Amino acid sequence: MLHAIQYLKGYLCIRVWGFSPERFMNLCGNHNILLWNIKNHGDYYTMCVTLKGFYSLKSITRKTGTRVAITKRCGLPFFSQKAGKRKIFVAGIFLSLLFWIWMESFILNIELSGNYYITDEVFTDFLTNYKITPGTRKKDIDIEALEKAIRNEYELVTWTSAKIDGTKLIINLKENDLIQNYTDEKGQDKGGYHLIADTDGVVTNMVTRTGIPKVSIGTEVKKGDILVEGCIPIYSEDATVKRYEYCKADADVVIESSMSITQQLTENYKKKIYSGETKERYLVRISFVEIGIPVFFLPYEQYDVVEEWEQIYLFGDYKIPVCYGKKQIREYREEETTYSKEEVKETFERQIQKKLQTLEEKGVQIIEKNVTINKYKGIWTLKVILTVNKKADTFEKIQ
Repeated sequence: MLHAIQYLKGYLCIRVWGFSPERFMNLCGNHNILLWNIKNHGDYYTMCVTLKGFYSLKSITRKTGTRVAITKRCGLPFFSQKAGKRKIFVAGIFLSLLFWIWMESFILNIELSGNYYITDEVFTDFLTNYKITPGTRKKDIDIEALEKAIRNEYELVTWTSAKIDGTKLIINLKENDLIQNYTDEKGQDKGGYHLIADTDGVVTNMVTRTGIPKVSIGTEVKKGDILVEGCIPIYSEDATVKRYEYCKADADVVIESSMSITQQLTENYKKKIYSGETKERYLVRISFVEIGIPVFFLPYEQYDVVEEWEQIYLFGDYKIPVCYGKKQIREYREEETTYSKEEVKETFERQIQKKLQTLEEKGVQIIEKNVTINKYKGIWTLKVILTVNKKADTFEKIQ
């Protein structure tokens, strides 16, 4: 704290030499002149003194036969004098402060927590459609309306909380897949929903949480068959149905079924042959606006563009809506060529792997795979027959 006060008031580093520097320091103490950082260099001493104390040293130097010279000026008063001569430097500091104050009015990072079934990517798409992205003004975000929109969009969300902390939008969710009371935002009953089969197959596993099961393990089902009813009968004393309670059926029903994937590939195609000639453009993107030197003329007849972008972060994870990157323009020419059998297999394998990966990401378990490749009139055809286990996730409203 003392150092901060000394810096704000300003102080001097001085050099003292002469007949009696020790007596000089004693008299300074007697006159309440603060000295610190005192160092003995043999023929002279160095120390620091306040500005007010320095102006009181004249009489003391006469009495002690010493001499004083200033070696360094420190503190805010001297910094202000130097800065006054550097107008561009001062303007830069001022503009930087204005920039940070301006940036405080935007959302620069979005933090999501509590989501399990709703992935970050899906929720980011929802926010984008709701016009909330990094770079959105804080004043354009209605927190209460956002919370209501989340609950309306996702029936699985039972509680949500959103708040703005600095330049960060924090959204907390609570999901509940056990929906007993299926009501709308006004609390009115939305009716019941059956869980139905979305494909033909055989039930291999089943766990019911809410609703009345209509099938069991080993049951053959057709597409559209009811697996779990969303209406629960309430019986009276004489064993007759008094009324029905409606809910959204909730169960894990796994159905083993068959599905096929077909891909086609023309035998002859145009292959890109790159010449090695490239041109690069370096760009800066602020929010959705790209800034860079435009290309007015390209000597290439055929070319493609490869983009590389890097997000800028401050203080580790402080995301700002500014990116930098480059666009690489590559020249190529097309040449008529024919797929070999090995190339056809490699191409089909890449395509089918992407399809299978997408199915696995959706929770589909692949049990068996049969692959056939045929060629007819210059067209290669791949047919894959899969035996899969898939969880039923299709609902039908009870009329």
